[in-house]
Amino acid sequence: PNERRVRDELVANKADWQYDLSARCLQLAVKDLANAWKNFFDKAQSDWGKPKFRSKKAPRQGFKTDRAKIVNGNLCLDKPRSISKESWFDLVSYESLKMNEVKVVSIFKEKGSYYAALPYEEEISSKAKTHQKTAVDVNVGHFNYTEGQIKVLPVKLQKLYKRIKHYQRVLARKREVNGKLATKSNNYFAVRTKLQRDYRKVANIQNDLLQKFTTKLIDNYDQIVIEDLAVKEMMMTHVASKGMQRSLFSKFRLILTYKCDWYGKELILANKTYPSTQRCAQCGYVKKGDEKITLQGNKKHGTKHNEYICYQCGYSNDRDENAVLNLLALAE
Repeated sequence: PNERRVRDELVANKADWQYDLSARCLQLAVKDLANAWKNFFDKAQSDWGKPKFRSKKAPRQGFKTDRAKIVNGNLCLDKPRSISKESWFDLVSYESLKMNEVKVVSIFKEKGSYYAALPYEEEISSKAKTHQKTAVDVNVGHFNYTEGQIKVLPVKLQKLYKRIKHYQRVLARKREVNGKLATKSNNYFAVRTKLQRDYRKVANIQNDLLQKFTTKLIDNYDQIVIEDLAVKEMMMTHVASKGMQRSLFSKFRLILTYKCDWYGKELILANKTYPSTQRCAQCGYVKKGDEKITLQGNKKHGTKHNEYICYQCGYSNDRDENAVLNLLALAE
């Protein structure tokens, strides 16, 4: 079936529900459906195969419109004709938009808030060469590098996580007592809104920390060494798995990867089997067996988890700083 026939079937009841949000959201939805149908029979497409349907557990409501424009740095969308005589309305943005025109805008709702995603292209020039190199050792709650340490779980986040834990318990009690009826009550909706608000605050704080830290690395260094960690396998051990999830190892690597690609910097990934924690940065001795450093330290020699003592040359240092030096050796 062609796009027009599908659209006629959807609005056969003469209800103009498609105009509640935008006059073009239904047309673009049908267009996406037609493209998915066409790609399904074209094996030459990179995303050939069955379409991936949205998760029922985490629905993400949204629509697209191609009737949008940029006026004085603000995004203007076409207002549904049934709401007001005015055909356009502005969306407030945190900063002035750089582009002059936009083709397609995706509007979606996530955790009780609405967001607009805009495609944007810009020619990015490479950063000036500093001829410096560094290494980053990621740990639960903090990242170590050659200049010091940055905390990705600061104290202000601990207060938010306590509130999140409280709201989750309240919602769990309401569901336990009232079952499915709990989700329809006003009190349940109010608590859930507070929970989503705190989750959004945590995400914004950590995203700000990672963006600033990665930008600092890109500005000051030409070579950056990080570990290629199997985060999913590490979290399956249930040892500090919640801390690993909150420390955003994967997101840090993702941000650093595309920024290095943008600005012409070199990102070096250490092999998953590289013993950065167990290796001595001075003589190269690698601890094995009962001499290894674990989260509980070393029982055989009575050392703590953050201490590294080489039993061959007597070298001693902080465990994380020793790991940074071992990673830095890969850049040489």
